Amino acid sequence: MSTQPLGRLTRPARRGASRSTARRRLAPGRPVPYGKALGPLLLLAVWSAGSAAGLIEPRSLSAPWTVVTTAGDLIEDGRLQSHLAASAQRALLGLLFGTAAGLLLALLSGLSRLGEGVIDGPVQIKRAIPSLALVPLLILWLGIGETMKVVTVSLVVLVPVYIHTHNGLRSIDNRYVELSETVRLSRWQFVRHVVLPGTLPGFLLGMRFAVTATWLALVVVEQVNATSGLGYMMELARTYGQTEIIIVGLVVYGLLGLASDGLVRLTERKVLSWRRTLAG
Repeated sequence: MSTQPLGRLTRPARRGASRSTARRRLAPGRPVPYGKALGPLLLLAVWSAGSAAGLIEPRSLSAPWTVVTTAGDLIEDGRLQSHLAASAQRALLGLLFGTAAGLLLALLSGLSRLGEGVIDGPVQIKRAIPSLALVPLLILWLGIGETMKVVTVSLVVLVPVYIHTHNGLRSIDNRYVELSETVRLSRWQFVRHVVLPGTLPGFLLGMRFAVTATWLALVVVEQVNATSGLGYMMELARTYGQTEIIIVGLVVYGLLGLASDGLVRLTERKVLSWRRTLAG
Protein backbone atom coordinates (compact mmCIF):
# COMPACT_ATOMS: atom_id res chain seq x y z
CA MET A 1 0.00 0.00 0.00
CA SER A 2 1.31 3.48 -0.90
CA THR A 3 1.99 5.89 1.96
CA GLN A 4 1.71 8.98 -0.22
CA PRO A 5 -1.92 9.79 0.74
CA LEU A 6 -0.98 9.42 4.41
CA GLY A 7 1.91 11.86 3.89
CA ARG A 8 -0.43 14.29 2.19
CA LEU A 9 -2.76 14.11 5.17
CA THR A 10 -0.09 14.54 7.81
CA ARG A 11 1.76 17.47 6.27
CA PRO A 12 -1.15 19.94 6.64
CA ALA A 13 -1.70 18.66 10.17
CA ARG A 14 1.95 19.29 10.96
CA ARG A 15 1.78 22.77 9.46
CA GLY A 16 -1.35 23.47 11.50
CA ALA A 17 0.36 22.27 14.66
CA SER A 18 3.40 24.45 13.98
CA ARG A 19 1.19 27.47 13.37
CA SER A 20 -0.64 26.73 16.63
CA THR A 21 2.68 26.54 18.46
CA ALA A 22 3.75 29.84 16.91
CA ARG A 23 0.53 31.47 18.03
CA ARG A 24 1.08 30.26 21.58
CA ARG A 25 4.59 31.66 21.61
CA LEU A 26 3.36 35.15 20.68
CA ALA A 27 1.31 35.47 23.85
CA PRO A 28 2.85 36.10 27.30
CA GLY A 29 1.81 32.62 28.40
CA ARG A 30 0.09 31.46 31.55
CA PRO A 31 0.44 33.60 34.68
CA VAL A 32 3.25 32.50 36.99
CA PRO A 33 1.92 31.82 40.51
CA TYR A 34 2.97 34.73 42.70
CA GLY A 35 5.09 35.95 39.78
CA LYS A 36 4.89 39.59 40.83
CA ALA A 37 6.57 38.75 44.13
CA LEU A 38 9.73 37.45 42.43
CA GLY A 39 11.27 40.88 41.85
CA PRO A 40 10.71 42.22 45.40
CA LEU A 41 11.93 38.94 46.92
CA LEU A 42 15.10 39.05 44.84
CA LEU A 43 15.70 42.65 45.87
CA LEU A 44 15.14 41.72 49.53
CA ALA A 45 17.60 38.83 49.22
CA VAL A 46 20.32 41.07 47.78
CA TRP A 47 19.67 43.69 50.47
CA SER A 48 19.84 41.10 53.26
CA ALA A 49 23.00 39.51 51.90
CA GLY A 50 24.71 42.88 51.52
CA SER A 51 23.79 43.93 55.06
CA ALA A 52 24.89 40.60 56.59
CA ALA A 53 28.22 40.73 54.76
CA GLY A 54 28.87 44.29 55.88
CA LEU A 55 28.88 45.60 52.31
CA ILE A 56 26.10 48.09 53.07
CA GLU A 57 26.76 50.85 55.59
CA PRO A 58 23.98 50.84 58.24
CA ARG A 59 23.93 54.65 58.37
CA SER A 60 23.22 54.73 54.64
CA LEU A 61 20.79 51.80 54.48
CA SER A 62 19.62 49.96 57.56
CA ALA A 63 19.42 46.18 57.48
CA PRO A 64 16.02 44.56 56.77
CA TRP A 65 15.79 43.08 60.28
CA THR A 66 16.42 46.52 61.78
CA VAL A 67 13.64 47.99 59.64
CA VAL A 68 11.25 45.22 60.71
CA THR A 69 12.08 45.81 64.38
CA THR A 70 11.57 49.56 63.97
CA ALA A 71 8.23 49.00 62.21
CA GLY A 72 7.13 46.82 65.11
CA ASP A 73 8.07 49.52 67.61
CA LEU A 74 6.20 52.18 65.60
CA ILE A 75 3.11 49.99 65.49
CA GLU A 76 3.34 49.13 69.16
CA ASP A 77 3.36 52.75 70.31
CA GLY A 78 0.69 53.71 67.74
CA ARG A 79 2.77 56.27 65.85
CA LEU A 80 2.60 54.47 62.50
CA GLN A 81 -1.18 54.06 62.64
CA SER A 82 -1.65 57.73 63.57
CA HIS A 83 0.53 59.01 60.72
CA LEU A 84 -1.04 56.55 58.28
CA ALA A 85 -4.56 57.72 59.17
CA ALA A 86 -3.59 61.37 58.57
CA SER A 87 -2.03 60.53 55.20
CA ALA A 88 -4.98 58.37 54.15
CA GLN A 89 -7.42 61.19 54.90
CA ARG A 90 -5.48 63.66 52.74
CA ALA A 91 -5.08 61.09 49.97
CA LEU A 92 -8.78 60.19 49.88
CA LEU A 93 -9.90 63.83 49.83
CA GLY A 94 -7.45 64.73 47.08
CA LEU A 95 -8.39 61.65 45.06
CA LEU A 96 -12.11 62.36 45.44
CA PHE A 97 -11.92 66.02 44.39
CA GLY A 98 -9.38 65.40 41.63
CA THR A 99 -11.35 62.51 40.14
CA ALA A 100 -14.62 64.43 40.19
CA ALA A 101 -13.01 67.49 38.58
CA GLY A 102 -11.15 65.45 35.95
CA LEU A 103 -14.24 63.45 34.99
CA LEU A 104 -16.46 66.53 34.78
CA LEU A 105 -13.95 68.47 32.68
CA ALA A 106 -13.44 65.49 30.37
CA LEU A 107 -17.18 65.19 29.75
CA LEU A 108 -17.60 68.91 29.11
CA SER A 109 -14.60 68.96 26.79
CA GLY A 110 -15.46 65.75 24.98
CA LEU A 111 -19.13 66.54 24.35
CA SER A 112 -18.72 70.13 23.18
CA ARG A 113 -16.31 71.75 20.75
CA LEU A 114 -16.65 74.99 22.66
CA GLY A 115 -15.93 73.16 25.91
CA GLU A 116 -12.88 71.55 24.35
CA GLY A 117 -11.59 74.93 23.19
CA VAL A 118 -11.98 76.41 26.66
CA ILE A 119 -10.89 73.44 28.80
CA ASP A 120 -8.42 71.31 26.88
CA GLY A 121 -5.76 73.99 26.41
CA PRO A 122 -5.38 74.89 30.11
CA VAL A 123 -5.37 71.21 31.12
CA GLN A 124 -2.64 70.44 28.58
CA ILE A 125 -0.63 73.38 29.94
CA LYS A 126 -1.13 72.02 33.45
CA ARG A 127 -0.02 68.62 32.20
CA ALA A 128 3.30 70.11 31.09
CA ILE A 129 3.87 71.77 34.47
CA PRO A 130 4.77 69.44 37.35
CA SER A 131 2.16 69.79 40.07
CA LEU A 132 4.82 69.93 42.75
CA ALA A 133 6.33 72.97 41.00
CA LEU A 134 3.09 74.77 41.87
CA VAL A 135 3.54 74.17 45.60
CA PRO A 136 5.28 77.55 46.25
CA LEU A 137 2.46 79.38 44.46
CA LEU A 138 -0.22 77.35 46.25
CA ILE A 139 1.42 78.18 49.56
CA LEU A 140 1.13 81.89 48.75
CA TRP A 141 -2.52 81.49 47.78
CA LEU A 142 -3.76 78.94 50.31
CA GLY A 143 -1.22 79.01 53.12
CA ILE A 144 0.56 76.00 54.50
CA GLY A 145 -2.41 74.22 56.03
CA GLU A 146 -4.45 71.21 54.99
CA THR A 147 -6.18 72.98 52.09
CA MET A 148 -2.91 73.43 50.21
CA LYS A 149 -2.03 69.76 50.62
CA VAL A 150 -5.41 68.48 49.43
CA VAL A 151 -5.48 70.89 46.46
CA THR A 152 -1.98 69.80 45.40
CA VAL A 153 -3.00 66.13 45.44
CA SER A 154 -6.21 66.98 43.55
CA LEU A 155 -4.25 68.71 40.79
CA VAL A 156 -2.00 65.67 40.47
CA VAL A 157 -5.04 63.38 40.15
CA LEU A 158 -7.00 65.61 37.78
CA VAL A 159 -4.66 65.39 34.79
CA PRO A 160 -4.49 61.59 34.21
CA VAL A 161 -8.23 61.21 34.86
CA TYR A 162 -9.01 63.97 32.36
CA ILE A 163 -6.55 62.82 29.68
CA HIS A 164 -7.59 59.18 29.59
CA THR A 165 -11.32 59.80 30.04
CA HIS A 166 -11.30 62.42 27.28
CA ASN A 167 -9.40 60.06 24.99
CA GLY A 168 -11.84 57.24 25.72
CA LEU A 169 -14.80 59.50 25.01
CA ARG A 170 -13.41 60.64 21.67
CA SER A 171 -12.68 57.01 20.73
CA ILE A 172 -16.36 56.01 20.87
CA ASP A 173 -17.50 54.66 17.50
CA ASN A 174 -19.45 57.31 15.61
CA ARG A 175 -22.03 54.71 14.63
CA TYR A 176 -23.27 54.65 18.22
CA VAL A 177 -23.76 58.41 18.04
CA GLU A 178 -25.73 58.09 14.79
CA LEU A 179 -27.83 55.29 16.28
CA SER A 180 -28.57 57.42 19.35
CA GLU A 181 -29.72 60.26 17.10
CA THR A 182 -31.89 57.84 15.09
CA VAL A 183 -33.72 56.52 18.15
CA ARG A 184 -33.94 60.10 19.48
CA LEU A 185 -32.16 59.64 22.77
CA SER A 186 -32.12 62.66 25.04
CA ARG A 187 -28.82 64.26 26.03
CA TRP A 188 -28.90 62.58 29.42
CA GLN A 189 -29.82 59.18 27.93
CA PHE A 190 -26.97 59.52 25.44
CA VAL A 191 -24.51 60.27 28.22
CA ARG A 192 -25.84 57.45 30.40
CA HIS A 193 -26.12 54.66 27.81
CA VAL A 194 -23.34 55.55 25.33
CA VAL A 195 -20.83 58.02 26.75
CA LEU A 196 -20.28 56.62 30.24
CA PRO A 197 -19.89 52.95 29.16
CA GLY A 198 -17.67 54.03 26.26
CA THR A 199 -15.35 56.09 28.46
CA LEU A 200 -15.13 53.53 31.27
CA PRO A 201 -11.96 51.76 30.00
CA GLY A 202 -10.14 55.09 29.62
CA PHE A 203 -11.40 56.35 32.96
CA LEU A 204 -10.18 53.25 34.81
CA LEU A 205 -6.79 53.51 33.10
CA GLY A 206 -6.59 57.11 34.25
CA MET A 207 -7.48 56.03 37.77
CA ARG A 208 -4.55 53.61 37.82
CA PHE A 209 -2.20 56.49 37.12
CA ALA A 210 -4.08 58.76 39.53
CA VAL A 211 -3.98 56.51 42.61
CA THR A 212 -0.23 56.02 42.24
CA ALA A 213 0.37 59.74 41.67
CA THR A 214 -1.65 60.49 44.82
CA TRP A 215 0.92 58.89 47.09
CA LEU A 216 3.82 60.39 45.13
CA ALA A 217 2.45 63.88 45.69
CA LEU A 218 1.52 63.24 49.29
CA VAL A 219 5.03 62.29 50.37
CA VAL A 220 6.23 65.74 49.25
CA VAL A 221 3.41 67.99 50.48
CA GLU A 222 3.45 66.33 53.92
CA GLN A 223 6.94 67.67 54.42
CA VAL A 224 5.63 71.26 54.23
CA ASN A 225 4.71 72.43 57.73
CA ALA A 226 2.93 69.18 58.60
CA THR A 227 2.58 67.82 62.12
CA SER A 228 1.30 64.40 61.08
CA GLY A 229 1.43 62.00 58.18
CA LEU A 230 3.94 59.56 56.76
CA GLY A 231 5.84 62.32 54.98
CA TYR A 232 6.19 64.25 58.23
CA MET A 233 7.40 61.11 59.99
CA MET A 234 10.06 60.58 57.30
CA GLU A 235 11.17 64.22 57.36
CA LEU A 236 11.53 64.08 61.15
CA ALA A 237 13.55 60.88 60.83
CA ARG A 238 15.84 62.54 58.27
CA THR A 239 16.54 65.32 60.75
CA TYR A 240 17.71 62.80 63.35
CA GLY A 241 19.45 60.46 60.89
CA GLN A 242 17.02 57.58 61.50
CA THR A 243 17.37 55.73 58.20
CA GLU A 244 15.28 52.77 59.35
CA ILE A 245 12.19 54.99 59.91
CA ILE A 246 12.61 56.53 56.45
CA ILE A 247 12.66 53.05 54.92
CA VAL A 248 9.57 52.06 56.91
CA GLY A 249 7.79 55.09 55.44
CA LEU A 250 8.93 54.22 51.92
CA VAL A 251 7.77 50.62 52.31
CA VAL A 252 4.36 51.77 53.56
CA TYR A 253 4.02 54.20 50.65
CA GLY A 254 4.96 51.42 48.22
CA LEU A 255 2.45 49.01 49.73
CA LEU A 256 -0.28 51.66 49.63
CA GLY A 257 0.47 52.35 45.97
CA LEU A 258 0.39 48.65 45.08
CA ALA A 259 -2.82 48.09 47.03
CA SER A 260 -4.50 51.09 45.40
CA ASP A 261 -3.46 50.00 41.91
CA GLY A 262 -4.54 46.43 42.64
CA LEU A 263 -7.97 47.63 43.74
CA VAL A 264 -8.45 49.60 40.51
CA ARG A 265 -7.23 46.64 38.43
CA LEU A 266 -9.65 44.33 40.24
CA THR A 267 -12.48 46.75 39.51
CA GLU A 268 -11.34 46.91 35.88
CA ARG A 269 -11.43 43.12 35.52
CA LYS A 270 -14.88 42.92 37.07
CA VAL A 271 -16.43 45.80 35.16
CA LEU A 272 -14.73 45.13 31.82
CA SER A 273 -14.93 41.33 31.92
CA TRP A 274 -16.34 41.33 28.38
CA ARG A 275 -13.02 42.45 26.89
CA ARG A 276 -10.60 39.80 25.62
CA THR A 277 -7.00 41.00 25.85
CA LEU A 278 -3.53 39.58 26.41
CA ALA A 279 -3.98 40.28 30.12
CA GLY A 280 -6.47 37.42 30.14
